[in-house]
Amino acid sequence: MSVLDEFEWRGMVSEATDGLREALAAGPLTAYIGFDPTASSLHAGSLLTVMGLARLQRFGHAPIAIVGGGTGMIGDPSGKSQERVLLSREQIDANVAGIRAQLERFLDFDAGPRAARIVNNADWLGTVDVLSFLRDVGKHFTVGYMLQKESVSRRLASDEGISYTEFSYLVLQAYDFLQLFDRHGCVLQMGGSDQWGNITAGIELIRKVRGRKAHGLVWPLMKNASGTKFGKTESGTIWLDAARTSPFRFYQFWLNTDDQDVVAYLRFFTWLDQARIAELEHASVEAPAAREAQRALAREVTGMVHGAAELARAERASAVLFGGSIKEAAAEDLLLVFEDVPSKAMSRQAFERSSVAAAAVETGLAASKGEAARLIRQGGVYLNGERVTDQRRLLTMADTIGGVLAVLQKGARERRLLRIEGD
Repeated sequence: MSVLDEFEWRGMVSEATDGLREALAAGPLTAYIGFDPTASSLHAGSLLTVMGLARLQRFGHAPIAIVGGGTGMIGDPSGKSQERVLLSREQIDANVAGIRAQLERFLDFDAGPRAARIVNNADWLGTVDVLSFLRDVGKHFTVGYMLQKESVSRRLASDEGISYTEFSYLVLQAYDFLQLFDRHGCVLQMGGSDQWGNITAGIELIRKVRGRKAHGLVWPLMKNASGTKFGKTESGTIWLDAARTSPFRFYQFWLNTDDQDVVAYLRFFTWLDQARIAELEHASVEAPAAREAQRALAREVTGMVHGAAELARAERASAVLFGGSIKEAAAEDLLLVFEDVPSKAMSRQAFERSSVAAAAVETGLAASKGEAARLIRQGGVYLNGERVTDQRRLLTMADTIGGVLAVLQKGARERRLLRIEGD
């Protein structure tokens, strides 16, 4: 199986240039993908692009990741309805450094002839002068050609319009492809289908200036079953950076994948082979409630992005969330599970002087001690997952988990954390 066969069965070919299969079969080639440095971390949607480069490398080809320190100062209009807020050079440099560190987890930079490279297009875009660029590059692009590109025409039809700054992005990206062709023998650019116009512009520039054939391959843009943009949730973007999206939240994002999407995501985002994915697809159809496919997806992607230790921690925490024993859980796992649950800090002395009813009032679980007592009599209050039956029940350190917290609960869902701090 060739890398193109691999991309095809995984559903990662939307369009490709004629002759690409033959070029890939002729021997190792060099390919690149660009990454937009609008943030210091990649996100879940970027992972498909990263996996594209990593798969290419596993089949013996050499990947280049461009972190667009130059084009990032302008912004790609593709897929955007409004012009981006332009970042400062300092912000872009910081973002480039963050993205570079993340890419190094996925690509092998010591693989001999197929070793990966990370380059910054600011290295050449930051030194070229305007007149030279217009004379040597701009003259090869007619305005009519640029207006035909979907990213440009759609913006022209909008109320927002498009500035000359963003209009020039296509030419700058084409110049990137030419530079990589000259510097590293790069003959293939890949990306999402919204990049097809930019990619073909680069192919045309190489043909006109160097008289050589270059190639492009794009995959479909990611959307979930509801039609919304992949990698977004109600609480925001799912980042690869653990400081922005905790490994537990990251794991939960994949675990919550819709049944309609899970098989496609297994193809896109994991290294699992056809046979294993077929097994998981069968399991998803035969026993959807077991969510075996979702668990495999969450396990594979979280382990790949955050490592085995964080995966194990996320799985332990997830077990608590889905009915595991709170009393037997580690305090650090509970803090992950109940990260968004309102909490109340108490000293050890204050905790041991309190009752369950008083703590329920203190944490806002009940409006008054009378209401708390009534809830306890009705069996509606739980301490660390166990029902409280005595409305006069006092708290002791034996009621804590790891000596640092306790979980109060009203009904099926409403919870509060008691954090024990100090003496």
